[in-house]
Parts: sequence; C-alpha cells; structure tokens
Amino acid sequence: MKSARAARGATQSGAELKRRRRPRIVIRATGGRDGVLGEGSDVNSFPVGGIAVVIGASGGIGGAIADALDASGHFAEVVRLSRSSMPTLDITSEASIAEAAAGLARIGGPLRLVFVATGFLHDREVSPEKSWGQIDPAHMQRSFSVNAIGPALLMKHLLPLLAADGKAVFATLSAKVGSIGDNQLGGWYAYRASKAALNQIVRTAAIELQRRRPHAICVALHPGTVATALTGPFAKTGLDVQTPEAAAWQLLHTIDRLEPAASGHFLDRSGQPIPW
Repeated sequence: MKSARAARGATQSGAELKRRRRPRIVIRATGGRDGVLGEGSDVNSFPVGGIAVVIGASGGIGGAIADALDASGHFAEVVRLSRSSMPTLDITSEASIAEAAAGLARIGGPLRLVFVATGFLHDREVSPEKSWGQIDPAHMQRSFSVNAIGPALLMKHLLPLLAADGKAVFATLSAKVGSIGDNQLGGWYAYRASKAALNQIVRTAAIELQRRRPHAICVALHPGTVATALTGPFAKTGLDVQTPEAAAWQLLHTIDRLEPAASGHFLDRSGQPIPW
C-alpha cells in the first residue's frame, strides 16, 4: 500500500481520484440469529462501487479495516481519515468534520460504508480510574469529547450522505465495558460512561435514520481485546487478544451480514447482541 493513498484527504476532487483494484477477498458468513443478522452472504451484500470511509485509519484497527477494504476491490474508493491524514480530521472539531464531509460529497458516488475506529482510554498522564476518588473532570471531559461527542458529530454530518438506496452502514467502535447491564467490576468511570453515552447516541440516531434511509444501518460494535496502543497496558494474561488484522476480518464479517433490522443495536465482533 502506497503511503500516498494513506495520506489522501477527503477534499480531493472526483477527477483526481482513480479506481484501484486489489486481489479480491471474499468474506463469507454463516446464518443469523434472532433476526438481527441475515443469511450467509459475502462482500457483495454492498452494491459494487461507491465510497467507503475509515475514520481513525492511522490506528491499529482502523488501518487494518482500511487495508482489508482496499484489498477487497469492492468499493470504488476507500478514503482514510485521521489526525495524520492530509487534510487532518479531528473528531473533537466540528469544523474539521464538516470539511471532511464536504470533501466526500465532492468526490461523488454513493457513500456505502463509514467505519469509525477512534477512541480514548488513557495517555501518558491519565489512567482509567480505579475508584471514585480518582474521578477527574478534565479526563472525563476528554473521554466524552472523543468517545461520544465526536462520533455524534460524525453522525450529524455523514449520516445524511449515506446512499439513499441499497445497503449503507455507519459502524462505530464501542466497548463492552460501556454496557450498564454487564458492569460487574466497577471502575473506569469516564470510559464506561462515555461509551454508554455513545451507545445511546447510536440507538437514537438509528431511529431517525430509519425514517430517512430505510435501507441504511447504524450500529455500535465491540471489537474484543485487540493488540493496540489503547488496550496494550490492560491486556492481561489469559485474555483472548487478537491482532488488528483478525479483529478487522471479524468486524467486516459481521458488517457484511447486517440487515436493516440490526440498526440501532450494540453487537460484539461476531454479531451477537450485548446488553445495554
């Protein structure tokens, strides 16, 4: 993969973008469950052509998703956006998101897939809270800004661009620790709360999307524990830690099987519902 493609900005005109074909990868699936997932299919569940966008493409999961989409050869364009792309996309800045959306609109062609692979858990200065005594307003504000408000702004600007006919998906990474019903350990206040907020935003947006784009799907996906910078310090021995490439395959495997009835759901990487 040439670095120029990884850095390509969403504001390029349609004349500047050329179709690129890679060896075809067929993703096959088995039958669904509880009406959420459809019957077995392959990557052709999306109409051929159109645009796929990966936001957070400089990260482990985002990069692996973008590589897999490129390799499939199914989409006319795979656009990679991140803080290191040109132009940059900062999900904490609505102006940045609006500029990216305008650029995608100028490319032309139906927007078929938006995959949001951004998230914030910790950095060098801040670690997840172990008790309420460690709750910090600045940390909590940043967590909500990246994990909930940013994806909400992406929905605001990109959901209206989804193809009006045929399959189209907006998928954002959530986390099982954002499940209120599944919380048995406590701690991680900011991350848990911001991901729970994201799940509610997805659910709410899916209701409006169904009225405007009946064939479109908006979902929150839990990727499992993946060997990335976000989860590295917390990947305890004995956990099922995946490579980004394995996680990308499973996530795309699930996305490919989604039908409109799945919109608004919170699913794990294999497509099974997670309690709210």
